[in-house]
Amino acid sequence: MDWFETYESDIRAYSRAYPSVFVKGDNARQIDEEGKVYIDFYAGAGVLNFGHNNPRMTKAMVDYLHDGGVIHSLDMMTPPKRDFIQAFVETILKPRKMDYKLQFMGPTGTNAVEAALKLARKVTGRELVVAFTQGFHGMTLGALACTANRYFRDAAGVSLENVFRWPFETHPGGGEASLKTLKALFDNASGGIGMPAAFVVEVVQAEGGVNVASAEWMQSLQAMAKDLGALLIIDEIQAGCGRTGRYFSFEDMDIEPDIVTLAKGIGGIGTPMAMNLVKPEHDCHWQPGEHTGTFRGQNLSFIAGREALRYFEDESLLEAAREKGEVMRSELQQIADAYPDQEFSVRGKGMMQALDIGDGQLAKKIAKDCYENGMLLGPCGVGGEVLKLIPPLTIPKEDLNTGLTILKESIERQLKAA
Repeated sequence: MDWFETYESDIRAYSRAYPSVFVKGDNARQIDEEGKVYIDFYAGAGVLNFGHNNPRMTKAMVDYLHDGGVIHSLDMMTPPKRDFIQAFVETILKPRKMDYKLQFMGPTGTNAVEAALKLARKVTGRELVVAFTQGFHGMTLGALACTANRYFRDAAGVSLENVFRWPFETHPGGGEASLKTLKALFDNASGGIGMPAAFVVEVVQAEGGVNVASAEWMQSLQAMAKDLGALLIIDEIQAGCGRTGRYFSFEDMDIEPDIVTLAKGIGGIGTPMAMNLVKPEHDCHWQPGEHTGTFRGQNLSFIAGREALRYFEDESLLEAAREKGEVMRSELQQIADAYPDQEFSVRGKGMMQALDIGDGQLAKKIAKDCYENGMLLGPCGVGGEVLKLIPPLTIPKEDLNTGLTILKESIERQLKAA
């Protein structure tokens, strides 16, 4: 009997694209029940920045379990939480001269976004939030209202309100001139829209197709938010924790967001964890317990997350991520150049790189071909037209090159078959 097919909900998704039972993982590799090895260029949608079963994190977690450490603690104080907070402040915030409070909530990215939206509305006393085309911010109702994908929105069953949509920089109608138009609407007392509580944006739109904002556009967006008395929320849930070759995707942009949402890679080994960075002048608007979450005291996540932070005590991992990102970009560009009639395009930042195929059905066939030949990746963007590559930051160069070769050969086969 196929227990998954028979008893698991029809809502399952990834198991349809990758119909294997995976039993082991090691850095950038997974192994299924039949012993077949897959190079993982999907990495839990960005959760596994440090690879499957990272040995440093595994050892720390096993040691903690053997010592009888507290596993679940709501938001009570524990040594793992203290160690994580101290390490994050000293390793990430202080070297970057960043001043934020750390808020823990429910353990997923959508929980982080919900908390950020709620706080922005409390701080400003306003309801409207500005989100951008092709943005993805989560599946619970507040975050889903900010998510642009029609397929996900249509499943809500209720109206998704209090969000105003505007073109992202790289989309039709976007750009700095477009932000000036938006600002004019808000400045006009007869513009027909209320004043915003916040602007929520991904610097690199991961699920939306790996669309990358420029520093100039982000600076203009921040200036508009400040001028309007709104908060700037940057969603780092997939692009953060070193993915782009910097710890934060916005680090090289000379901006200072009011709230930064983090999840996925922050937990280190794949155990769930989410955290918001909140400017102290905004955090003080919270009253104790106004926003909670049963699993905000995940001590195994704090243990693994603290080990993950050791990778950022020097620049070696980030330098390697930038180098590997350039290898990925170069290989994808060579593929695009090899098929000029297809008008493929390459974009990305660091180790989040993508090839825009321009054809969702072709992209799906290529992804299936890659899977059958031992490599996992996920299409994204409008109609699934974009092949997104997000392998672990720790992927060995040999596996990186092998995975890219599998992709190249899959594209060649599928174009010949078309």
